[in-house]
Amino acid sequence: MIIRPKLNWFRLLFVWRGSVLPQLLPRLTLIFVLSVAAIFMHDHVRSYPIGLGTPPFALVGIALAVFLGFRNGASYDRWWEGRKLWGGLVNTARSLARQALSLPHPRDAAESRRFVAALGGLAHALRHQLRGTDALADALADLAPRLPPDLHIRVAAAQFKPGVILLWLGEWVAERRRENVLDGSALLAFERNLDELSTLIGGCERLASTPLPFSYSVMIHRTIYFFCVLLPFGLVDGAGLLTPLFSLLVAYAFMALEAIAAQIEDPFGMEENDLALNAICNTLEDMLHDMAADPAFERAPRAASGAREFIVD
Repeated sequence: MIIRPKLNWFRLLFVWRGSVLPQLLPRLTLIFVLSVAAIFMHDHVRSYPIGLGTPPFALVGIALAVFLGFRNGASYDRWWEGRKLWGGLVNTARSLARQALSLPHPRDAAESRRFVAALGGLAHALRHQLRGTDALADALADLAPRLPPDLHIRVAAAQFKPGVILLWLGEWVAERRRENVLDGSALLAFERNLDELSTLIGGCERLASTPLPFSYSVMIHRTIYFFCVLLPFGLVDGAGLLTPLFSLLVAYAFMALEAIAAQIEDPFGMEENDLALNAICNTLEDMLHDMAADPAFERAPRAASGAREFIVD
């Protein structure tokens, strides 16, 4: 995800990074070539064969704008829901860390720090699962400094790694209850937050595994490109030499809206406008480290954000 200071109106006209223009350039070049071809045919072919006029494009354009509005609205809802789920995960992890670090028995300080470190590992495990990178060696390397050795072995052999870490957190709470470190009310408070954590993980998995209906996306995609390819032949009668300008302007608007919707439809991906999950995980771990406030609680290596995921300039 690209995060940048708010730009003035003039600089915003020339922003390159974070816009979808680079991926649209080949398609817009095709529209420009078709516009030039339409002008040539209109001026040099005696019986111009494609006199479409603008009325059909006005009707189709209005309907297409409505469809694109629904498409972008649905995609943005998914993006915003993903952000709310991760915000809830950060808040719930903070509550669990506070509960673990405020246990009344000093002898449990080391155990509490293991619990807090595993919360940071859970966030990274979920990030890798949502992005489909959890089977890579880098994922296990990310988790190694954050999880106890016995838990890391269990996680390495698991298919759904966040679920195994969540189970270990529940086992940790049950062990503290057997040691009479937790009373009944404290146990219920822990369980409530662990249940909330499970719900948030399930919400993220639902978003990642349920894209928008494919036939709906294909219908809009085909209509946009059919519309943009024929547009120069409808504008050439009225626009003349300005046909390329108006064709590119309309094509850019429609194609860019569809490209943005396709990017944010999966909010957990690695596109430039997807959620900055690496940065969220790093922020959570910084917060947990500050809450532990113990020099012995070493900060795990930060996850690399990557130029395509998190940019501040």
